[in-house]
Amino acid sequence: MLNRHSILPFLLSRALLLCAFSYIPVSLGEAVLDEVVVTASRNEQALREVAVSVSVLDSDDLALSDHIHIQETMVRSAGVWVSRGNGQEHLTAIRSPVLTGAGSCGAFLISQDGIPLRAPGFCNVNELFESTSELAERIEVMKGPGSSTHGYNALHGIINVITPAPRDGLRRVSLLAGPWHYLRSRLTVSSDSLRMDMSGTSDGGYKDDSGFDQQKLLLTHRHENGDQSIKTTFSYTNLNQETAGFVEGPAVYRRSGIKRDNPNPEAYRDARSFRLVSSISRALGQGQLLLKPYARHVDMVFLQHFLPGQAIEENGHDSLGLLGLWTSELADWRLGMEMDYTRGYLKETQPGPTGISPFLDATIPAGAHYDYEVDALMTGIFAQHERLISETVKLTAGLRYQLVSYDYDNRMISGRTRENGTPCGFGGCRFSRPADRQDSFHNWSPRLGLVWDWQENHQVFASLTQGYRAPQATELYRLQNNQQVARIDPVKLTAFELGFRGQTEKSDYTLSLFAMNKDNFIFRDTNRLNVDNGRTSHQGLELEYRYQFNAAWSAALAMTLARHRYENNPLLSRSPLDGNDIDTAPETLGSARIGWRPASTLSLELEWVHVGRYYEDPENQHPYDGHDLMNFRGRWQMNPGMAAQFRIMNLTDQDYAERADFAFGNDRYFVGTPRAVFLGLEITF
Repeated sequence: MLNRHSILPFLLSRALLLCAFSYIPVSLGEAVLDEVVVTASRNEQALREVAVSVSVLDSDDLALSDHIHIQETMVRSAGVWVSRGNGQEHLTAIRSPVLTGAGSCGAFLISQDGIPLRAPGFCNVNELFESTSELAERIEVMKGPGSSTHGYNALHGIINVITPAPRDGLRRVSLLAGPWHYLRSRLTVSSDSLRMDMSGTSDGGYKDDSGFDQQKLLLTHRHENGDQSIKTTFSYTNLNQETAGFVEGPAVYRRSGIKRDNPNPEAYRDARSFRLVSSISRALGQGQLLLKPYARHVDMVFLQHFLPGQAIEENGHDSLGLLGLWTSELADWRLGMEMDYTRGYLKETQPGPTGISPFLDATIPAGAHYDYEVDALMTGIFAQHERLISETVKLTAGLRYQLVSYDYDNRMISGRTRENGTPCGFGGCRFSRPADRQDSFHNWSPRLGLVWDWQENHQVFASLTQGYRAPQATELYRLQNNQQVARIDPVKLTAFELGFRGQTEKSDYTLSLFAMNKDNFIFRDTNRLNVDNGRTSHQGLELEYRYQFNAAWSAALAMTLARHRYENNPLLSRSPLDGNDIDTAPETLGSARIGWRPASTLSLELEWVHVGRYYEDPENQHPYDGHDLMNFRGRWQMNPGMAAQFRIMNLTDQDYAERADFAFGNDRYFVGTPRAVFLGLEITF
């Protein structure tokens, strides 16, 4: 059942806000829905075949945004907010609030070429910077639960980065320079079967004592042999970042004397990753078989500057996995299996005393806090069946069974003690280490979808889905206070979506209404225990619309109206929360763009980015007013082999916060950057 806060009054009371933008002509054009290809079911299929809302950020979108941070591109997708932190850090929201906490990232599946960037149970809130999004061919966003085919972590949505294929004779180099010593270089060299893409970035940072260096590499090989096709991709990323912390105080992001302050000049983050993925496709029986064996490695070390004691965390994992999918020739059946074996680790060590108070010195001692390894095995099987129930109506049913098991090995003294086994004062140490143990979680994830072709290029689609995510390793084994065992179950989300999409000769659109209820959300309560008794609701409306007025002028819109609420009183606070808005959950989000091509060689774009008002705290006592930004971009093709580009970010020089929250008695902000001009040059040879 939907929660008592009905979605209908909320949406109807605001529908007029979209009317000016959502007039959608229904004159018939060519059958172009078939031309949009997505991977919502783990293999390529036409957009018109899927009963789910999918945003496709294609090569034109990526070339125009040419993002410095992935947030700059994701604003083009309705329902998505990638909240930028400092440097390349971020937090993600897809039909959700911005979720925080060690395991909150488990609500989103971030993948590259259909393979998750991180193993089940080992997510990281910043993992999008481990993708090669700057080198991508396109990025797809599937909104709502995708657990019936993608498994755990595909709870609120999926971001899938698609890497480019080899293209004969392609040679390209580009440079982009901007303020605060920003410089990025990229190189692409490709033959018909082998391609290399690489980028290197150096950023001095807007904040004092901040900045980063980042390198990314893609090597792609393609082999065709009769009815067999093999594409093998190796990707590598490296980040060395000097991190700036929050600035604190009411609305200090508006104060010029504080905006560039870095209260944590000692903070840093170093992260590396590589992935090797082969995609092997061949005919089998009356269908097509796709096999994707893969290997991944991730390691990261950073200073927890945001916590008392500023301990150093080291984490990482190594994985081997296999995805198999068979699709019948008539595309009415998809059968798949997936296996992933991972060995992960986490260490936390505090170099010196906390130095804040005698209580914190005693309860958060110097030395090792955690040191554990986890062997994890994920297995899943899934099936999807499509059936035409009339000439214009297709029914889709999907089901997945998944099992995740953890074998945890504590490499320190178990219990709530110092590193050497002695007790802490003032009632005991904050950190608690469970004894060696094994845990497993299994779930069935169903999906039912319907697509109705009510006109040739206009569809109504609907879906009813149930998604799950298993507890992450940090939620199970990184305990505090007197908790010895985290007795938590998988998070469950039930979602309904009704959508309309279509294309004409000049326009395309997707309009979606969604209502979702989430049970068992996992959090750390006021007693610092990891528990799972939270309930929330998520309701909203999304519109993506593009219109081509003529050869010179175009417009695009991506808007979201949503409400995210607590539906019980979880002990996130000592105050009742039932009915409150969830913190960091704007009611309105979106962007709009006007494109102008005064000549065939010159493209200009003016972009408006909107983040609405939201609360910084669960008690709804401390609001952030939101912000509106203007960006201006342009590209000039000087000759067939040379192009210049420019961008002016924050054109009107607004004071704003990339993210605002309230913690430890203070408003805290990641400060947005002032007006910034970037210039670039691209040479094809």
